[in-house]
Amino acid sequence: LASGGFGLTELAKHRPAFTGIANQFEHMPWEWIAFWDLIQPAFMFMVGVAMPFALASRRAKGATERQLLWHVASRSFRLILVSQLLSTIDAGQPHFQMINVLAQIGITYFACYLIMKLQFRWQAVIAFLLLAGHWALFVAFPGDQGPFLSITTNAGAKIDTFFLGHPNPDNWATINFITSTVTTLFGVWTGLLLQSPKPHIEKLRTLALSGLACLAVGYAIHPWNPIIKRICTSSFTLFSAGWVLLMLSAFYWIVEMKGWRKWTTPFVVVGANSIFIYCIANVLRGWIDRGVGSITYNFAWLGDFAPVAQSCAVLLVMWYLCYWLYQRKIFLKL
Repeated sequence: LASGGFGLTELAKHRPAFTGIANQFEHMPWEWIAFWDLIQPAFMFMVGVAMPFALASRRAKGATERQLLWHVASRSFRLILVSQLLSTIDAGQPHFQMINVLAQIGITYFACYLIMKLQFRWQAVIAFLLLAGHWALFVAFPGDQGPFLSITTNAGAKIDTFFLGHPNPDNWATINFITSTVTTLFGVWTGLLLQSPKPHIEKLRTLALSGLACLAVGYAIHPWNPIIKRICTSSFTLFSAGWVLLMLSAFYWIVEMKGWRKWTTPFVVVGANSIFIYCIANVLRGWIDRGVGSITYNFAWLGDFAPVAQSCAVLLVMWYLCYWLYQRKIFLKL
């Protein structure tokens, strides 16, 4: 995400052979899914995974349930506030929105905290009702080309138009948080599984089978509930969660079971300051790009591959900023 797609889109304009891989680093225009579409679900899933560990740590330090509620509520508010600041900086003027990933996480984070206090069967019921209710909402208020294929007149776009006066840019729907809450809830359940004393092999089996089940169900309902990221359909929620679970299964096997950890250091450096690099990429990427370009001359001597090299160089600068903080044990959190 911080790389801006590694410059592959620009490369593909001059080298059509790279179009296939370049398309995986862009959001799908509407129906179906690309690798890039898994970023936000993975963010939300990881938030959910971290919640049982973070809350358990605070309880171990003596935090009361009232203090935990205040902590979750205030962090949710800060996430939403930062999302507004970033969108305002990007627009150059005050700009209210709730489609930014931080805003959506702020909502789902708080919702999942309340949900996870219930017994598991009720959590599962709520997850089902959220997916079914979102589906029903789009069917009940179809646009001019049907419930899900009406890009500018679907239920999500109508709600945004009613409250904001216009649909969101690129047709993202604010009510995506409804189904995204289920994504974060999948993460909560995964965190509880990882927190449990069960053997590694049992955890891995549960992760892998759950991922395959989500893929199967998401794909099975696709003909009636198309896989669409921009309105976060129920099928997309399940299908993307399946891929994220399978990726986690692979990392769990490599890191936890095989013990191969040294290669993860570059990713740990970024993960330790994920909010920092996200904000830097949103606010200062253009400035860093110009600064690096003044030294590298935008790698013009590489010809068609210049955008790829320039994008990687900018990413390396942002990574080093995270590394500088990591070395000094400075971790910025909301």
